[in-house]
Amino acid sequence: MKETFKPKYELTMYNSLTREKQVFQSLIAGRVGMYVCGPTVYNEVHLGNCRTFVSFDLIYRYLLFLGYKIRYVRNITDVGHLVGDVDTGEEGKIAKQARLEQLEPMEVVQKYTNLFKSVLGQLNNLPPSIEPTATGHIIEQIEMVQQILDNGYGYETNGSVYFDTQKLITEEDIYGNLSGKKQDDLLTETRDDLKNQSEKRHASDFAIWIKAGEHDIMKWSSPWSVGFPGWHLECSAMSTKYLGKEFDIHGGGMDLQFPHHENEIAQNVGACGCQPVRYWMHTNMLELNGKKMSKSTGNSILPAELFAGSNAILSKAYSPMAVRFFMLQAHYRSVLNITEKGLADAEKAYTKLLEAYHTLQQLKHTGEAQPTEDDDQINKLLDMAFDAMNDDFNTAMALAKLNVIIPKIKALHKGRLAITAISEATLDRMKEVFHTFIFDIFGLVDEAGANTASDSTGGDTSNLVDEVMQVVLQLRQAAKDQKDWTTSDLIRDQLQAIGVTVKDGKEGATWSKKD
Repeated sequence: MKETFKPKYELTMYNSLTREKQVFQSLIAGRVGMYVCGPTVYNEVHLGNCRTFVSFDLIYRYLLFLGYKIRYVRNITDVGHLVGDVDTGEEGKIAKQARLEQLEPMEVVQKYTNLFKSVLGQLNNLPPSIEPTATGHIIEQIEMVQQILDNGYGYETNGSVYFDTQKLITEEDIYGNLSGKKQDDLLTETRDDLKNQSEKRHASDFAIWIKAGEHDIMKWSSPWSVGFPGWHLECSAMSTKYLGKEFDIHGGGMDLQFPHHENEIAQNVGACGCQPVRYWMHTNMLELNGKKMSKSTGNSILPAELFAGSNAILSKAYSPMAVRFFMLQAHYRSVLNITEKGLADAEKAYTKLLEAYHTLQQLKHTGEAQPTEDDDQINKLLDMAFDAMNDDFNTAMALAKLNVIIPKIKALHKGRLAITAISEATLDRMKEVFHTFIFDIFGLVDEAGANTASDSTGGDTSNLVDEVMQVVLQLRQAAKDQKDWTTSDLIRDQLQAIGVTVKDGKEGATWSKKD
């Protein structure tokens, strides 16, 4: 019997490949395969990355709400474009960080992978279904290189293997379609893992396997040389392995459209003979005070610095939920500018929404209903909130519709509007929809409620927190006693990322949390 599935609502999303909004139809009824390019783990994740991952968390959450079963794959990049330069001997980013921190390269990878997951946990992102690493899929990448060669889309030179883009540009008119770049642009704007252009047949060709030099630490044996895969290859290999040759959604930041995603398409066509993705989705950039975020200019804040208030740009700390709410207020395809005023306004609006939710949950209906235009207006606004989400995940508009209802909630609470002005069904729907949007779709956490919550026995959770922290500090001390400095530092860094400061003294370690 053929499987039938009908989502709660019809969803329309913008497809970067076709440059238009399209009704979403998954390849398999009721199931969605979604791949999102993950972080490069040689340093702490920055806020621009966080915006992308929060945006796709919202997309993931809304697809779940619609009733889809989703396989969400998000990779960890721990090889590829993070290696050194073969020709110049320049250190790769992981190798350089390993030297600076006096760690093994994979210790660097593990440390910053843990910190990345910690930050997304604070922002209340749901974990993906699968989180594969590039180094864990070297065999699959070597096999894909061989498929590309066998199909005539690649060539080997001096131990390195390159993708022949001319076959897609001149013969099949595929390469450049996602980014909208013409052949002249492709020739001038392609960046590569190697600076040695003489090995390539065409300037736009890119490396899919790179012969290692003496300075490269991360390298593997292959039929062509001891080397490492090109940056773009990992996503093609892992998306194909876990989602198939064709899947529904591929996402990432707008900066990845070219060359990364363009080259992914090329590799998949070269290896599998088909376009891999039905709907390409890209988030826009994040600015700070109207300027591009940049460490070199000092116009940059790390998430931990933002949450703890330990930065010279903003006057105070902002909680993870205030930051998440701030991101909700802009469409994922629009530029988002972080300012002090914007964060402060978001913090107030977040508090206002949660207060309205709690007030709403306390309202009780008499059972007597005299429906008025208020009844119709509220239901229409609730419908419009869902309409906004169904129109390319427009969280800003959905929030706006819910905010229009808040004065009605206050009026009902204060008695300025009789509870009988709306039906019991409308009151129940308001409670359900506000709960669904705030916690299930928007992924917000009631921070104020969490701070004052009681445990299941009715006691104050502050004692429980103290007890948990003592266990954590004991584990850290045990690591120090065994001279396991990596684990000891990791515990300290992760606590610091959530605003907890650990101080070592003669009487042992103590902890404090910045309000």
